[in-house]
Amino acid sequence: MPDTPNDAHKETLRQAALDYHRHPKPGKLEIRATKPLANGRDLARAYSPGVAEACIEIKNDPATARDYTARGNLVAVVTNGTAVLGLGNIGGLASKPVMEGKAVLFKKFANIDCFDIELDQPDPEKLADIVCAMEPTFGAINLEDIKAPDCFIVEKICRERMNIPVFHDDQHGTAIVVGAAATNALQVTGKKFEDIKIVSTGGGAAGIACLNMLLKLGVKRENVWLCDIEGLVYKGREKDMTPQKAEFAQGTTAATLGDVIDGADLFLGLSGPGVLKPDMVAKMADAPIIFALANPNPEITPEDVRTVAPNAIMATGRSDFPNQVNNVLCFPFIFRGALDVGATEINDAMQIGCVEGIAALARATTSAEAAAAYQGEQLTFGPEYLIPKPFDPRLMGVVASAVAKAAMETGVATRPVDLPTYKASLDASVFKSALLMRPVFQAAATAARRIVFTEGEDERVLRACQAVLEETTETPILIGRPDVIRARAERAGLDVDLDKLDIVNPENDPRYRDYWDTYHSLMARKGVTPDLAKAVMRTNTTAIGAVMVQRGEADSMICGTFGQFRWHLNYIEQILGKDLKVQGALSMMILEDGPLFIADTHVRSEPTGEQIAQTAIAAARHVKRFGLKPNIAFCAQSQFGNLDCDTGTRIRAAMRILDSQKVDFTYEGEMNVDAALDPDLRERLLPGNRMKGPANVLIFGHADAASGVRNILKMKGGGLEVGPILMGMGNRAHIVTPSITARGLLNMAAVAGTPVKHYG
Repeated sequence: MPDTPNDAHKETLRQAALDYHRHPKPGKLEIRATKPLANGRDLARAYSPGVAEACIEIKNDPATARDYTARGNLVAVVTNGTAVLGLGNIGGLASKPVMEGKAVLFKKFANIDCFDIELDQPDPEKLADIVCAMEPTFGAINLEDIKAPDCFIVEKICRERMNIPVFHDDQHGTAIVVGAAATNALQVTGKKFEDIKIVSTGGGAAGIACLNMLLKLGVKRENVWLCDIEGLVYKGREKDMTPQKAEFAQGTTAATLGDVIDGADLFLGLSGPGVLKPDMVAKMADAPIIFALANPNPEITPEDVRTVAPNAIMATGRSDFPNQVNNVLCFPFIFRGALDVGATEINDAMQIGCVEGIAALARATTSAEAAAAYQGEQLTFGPEYLIPKPFDPRLMGVVASAVAKAAMETGVATRPVDLPTYKASLDASVFKSALLMRPVFQAAATAARRIVFTEGEDERVLRACQAVLEETTETPILIGRPDVIRARAERAGLDVDLDKLDIVNPENDPRYRDYWDTYHSLMARKGVTPDLAKAVMRTNTTAIGAVMVQRGEADSMICGTFGQFRWHLNYIEQILGKDLKVQGALSMMILEDGPLFIADTHVRSEPTGEQIAQTAIAAARHVKRFGLKPNIAFCAQSQFGNLDCDTGTRIRAAMRILDSQKVDFTYEGEMNVDAALDPDLRERLLPGNRMKGPANVLIFGHADAASGVRNILKMKGGGLEVGPILMGMGNRAHIVTPSITARGLLNMAAVAGTPVKHYG
């Protein structure tokens, strides 16, 4: 039993970790079929006799294995468990949880399928033989947790004999992330690789690989001093030496870490806790760079460093300190790029491309998704943010495309790709909306529209504004207090030039008189006095935005990041509703098997038959904007007239209206949602109905039903929402919901940025 509160806390964490691995089913992985196997026909294709056709194709052309099997996206994580991080030589079986974890990271971060393979083979040459024999199964090999110097032997043999990428992540993955962190640390301190002195502790696989990477980046070998448990690695030393260590030998006499640390610009630690002392740090150069990467306890803590070198730049291997050197920034994406271009190896150029991609991403504006995942942390490039966070979704596109580019340039890619298209596909695999939003972004790029964001002080809006400037031709306008906007932009690490933006300050703006006068002229005979108009234009940013659109000072407005939808709608209809009529709200839910549009989610609680028909016509026009063919199902409690309920009656009236107008889209109803999405069920209920395939638009006779389905899909179905899109306003106004993200706002800005006169 634990004796102290600290012991109790450790026991709680230990039990939580064990429960995580054990429940609800043991382990962290499972295998799932990707093709249907529901009947005899499926079985005949999946196995005998149909499987023979795929075998023959591969026999005739081995490259087609990528087309007919999972090999092109399958990696093996291979270990013998002789050097498991923080645990040592625990053997293959005990290392299995670590390897399963590595496989999960491959899937999570790069959508790469992975088998973990733990081998009971301590002999490096025999281990290499086993790995080489697995080449037909895998597209690449990730060697893991094999002790030095055996790991060097295994990797060398495998790389020489295999025609697929072989990558020892403990060596090269660590080296790549260290290289990226060092690149940016030197930029912060104003130093150059060719000028710095490096002192390193730890002559294992990771330590040697890191030093070799730093040499490739420009460090001079004579400026590197390597120490291990026996002290300085010097020429002629015999104890605990390897050929890899010998390459970094300095001098001919024994020395300690304390003897060689004087004037060092960079300390690189891959050894053990407490190796670097504060008095040693005091001997280092000004603004020292200290990478204390021993896990779980570093060579020195940031607190101890600060006592003697307040301006030091620190990195560790821990997530609870800034600048965590984590291999997950590298290995999923270097394998992604290598697999996608059919690379035969992972060479130096690909690794340096990975370094440069990671480093550049940290210097860019922080993504909204990373900021959301690391709330409360300052993610602005500088001493405490040298490398991106693992959950930055841009890593896939930036790093994998850099690796693919290097592979093609060095001639090791067997399937070259078009890089812009490839990067777009990577981004689309991470940002679920990217592929579907592409036609909208392309349309928005044809005109420079002015979009006013009425809640300009919200951080999500500021991040969206940054993205609008980077990714579109639109001109964002912000409504808010300039000092608040500036402070929040700086806190979020955004580099948008606010001086070049049009900011409307409700508290003090030269246009105030014009705005309240315009509002009063519109509302004077609806009970709005001049004093009330003045008050509204000082306090109501939605009304200000609508007045700007009405006056032609903005082309469209986006509001609703806080507050109630219909409150915003009231002011939009007051100011912009003279010539335009709201026809409902449409939400696009992006699901695993494609998009599903839902209407009317917000505007009319119980629409009439005519209003339902108008909603359908407007929804069809919007669906076409996404490059899709509308297939509209009217959903109700009743099923093709079997109940004389209120929603069914109103939907049948809408059907009659559409029938009389001969519209150019497919529609059917009324029906339950399951019939809308299941063509076989629908055909049994109404043979010969006019719809083919599942519906991609669901229109409900009651807003409660539409809103409920929308929220269930969003919260429980993993759906990503684009919208709500306010239909009928000529693209002049959109009202989002408080749950919207910065990327959601960017998507809505693209929707608003399409120059249309009357699309619905």
